[in-house]
Amino acid sequence: MPYHKDKQQAFQAAQQGMEDAQELYAEIVKDSASYGHQLKHLKQEVNEAYAQIENALEVASDHQRAQLERFQQDLRSMVDEVNQY
Repeated sequence: MPYHKDKQQAFQAAQQGMEDAQELYAEIVKDSASYGHQLKHLKQEVNEAYAQIENALEVASDHQRAQLERFQQDLRSMVDEVNQY
């Protein structure tokens, strides 16, 4: 049972990290005076989310793995879009 609990906790941490990054991404105002600060904060959140996802992938079930890989793709899309601006 502890192994299952660790899997679930790791997945939930990754999921929360993803949600935090998505919230910040949605709040960025590109023409704002604080854009640079917002971008720095987003970068930190994205890096944390990536780390949490990598950690969760080590113990993930097949279903969780598929979702975690989607999280990685979504994070890459966010980074790509911000980099294009």
